[in-house]
Amino acid sequence: MVQIIADTLSSIPVPKAKELGIPFLPQIVIFGNESYRDDTEMDSSLFLKKLKSASQLPKTAAPPPELYHPYYEQLKSNKVPGVVICPSAVLSGTVRSAEVAALDFPGVDIRVVDTRTIAGGLGELVLIADKFAKDGMDADTLVQKVNELSARSRTYFLVDTLEYLYKGGRIGGASALFGSILQVKPILTLVDGKTEPAEKQRTKKKALERIVELVMEECPQSPDGHLCISQEGAPKEDIDFLVDTFKKNLGLKDIPLYGLPPAILTHAGPGTIAVSYIRKA
Repeated sequence: MVQIIADTLSSIPVPKAKELGIPFLPQIVIFGNESYRDDTEMDSSLFLKKLKSASQLPKTAAPPPELYHPYYEQLKSNKVPGVVICPSAVLSGTVRSAEVAALDFPGVDIRVVDTRTIAGGLGELVLIADKFAKDGMDADTLVQKVNELSARSRTYFLVDTLEYLYKGGRIGGASALFGSILQVKPILTLVDGKTEPAEKQRTKKKALERIVELVMEECPQSPDGHLCISQEGAPKEDIDFLVDTFKKNLGLKDIPLYGLPPAILTHAGPGTIAVSYIRKA
């Protein structure tokens, strides 16, 4: 059976990854001279507490290649292929780390997939891939299907402030909006794996309503859309509005809610809300 390997940028809770038997890599969060794994040493709650008292913004790093070695050793011992489902290579060095680690295991079938997305959108792809693997799908077909789904994956998100994205260098073309942040509420999206502006609205309420409209244009009215919401520190009424509206208009019984890990909050900031889905084929 193909073994799926993932990391915390997928927003999947660590206990759930363990329950599913998915090897899970951490991102590294750095406050000054101290570094923390965000799977065992720091969760989002602790991160936000430290962020409030920090004199400067923390930094992040991808899991170093050596952290992949134990999992690649298992692939070698079990003589099974591994598929590493990674966040956008533009936003994270995770793809590079997974590829570098694979160089130490010649002859082992290791596929590294750049999904060009993050957070709940990535989490859904990981869970889909894991189901494919457990259903007995071969590695070639699995990678092909994940790439197809990745190409149709869409994410729209709101941040309370562009400061974190701007200072962290993750904002891409959205930097043009920075000077007018006090006048508008930008809706951001991912284009080829990088953060770009989609639209701008005058208020947060209008921005949330517009996100609903954008999603409704493309998202299937069925579980096939894998619609999900990711957030950390956002007002409950904003999340309730999105959940209730999507359930009503898309006929969905459940909408997965993901938290945002420290490595994403470092660059997006608290209060971020992301809506991800897989558009119609």
